[in-house]
Amino acid sequence: MEKYISVGKILNFHGIKGEAKVGFTQSQADFVLSLKQVFFKDGSEYRPVNVENVRIHKNFAIFKFEGINSINELIPYKGSLLFVEESYIRESLDENEYLIDELVGLSIFDEAGKKLGFVVGVSNNGANDLLSVKTNSKNICLVPFLEAFIKKVDIQNKSIVINNIEGLLE
Repeated sequence: MEKYISVGKILNFHGIKGEAKVGFTQSQADFVLSLKQVFFKDGSEYRPVNVENVRIHKNFAIFKFEGINSINELIPYKGSLLFVEESYIRESLDENEYLIDELVGLSIFDEAGKKLGFVVGVSNNGANDLLSVKTNSKNICLVPFLEAFIKKVDIQNKSIVINNIEGLLE
């Protein structure tokens, strides 16, 4: 069974011709611009919708969907999430790029092999991604997802090795 991942949310309409103003993760603009098809969730079903056009306007994506040609036709979708198939996202990942759900739950180790905690979330500060790590002492610390800190990600063995510089994880 195919898994679906949210890539944006319809926040409002744009103009009167059925265009949707969509919020998305700013670092993913190129990916959003490449979308030719998205899915709307209807109950437990995912319904495909072709994208006629998409462009960036003032930090939002403006989508024109096939078959939606007026504000009235778009209004029922306001607040809806846009999804794509997980397999499509995986194909577009570069080396050393991961899905958030792959990272959450991974154990964090220092370079000597000592377990320091585990990943409880991933966020972005505008400059880079941050791993939220729950340490052995139950503190939540942020680790920048940068080569200077992240030495190895091993999805198979559910582990991340970090350069634990002084004061990073307490």
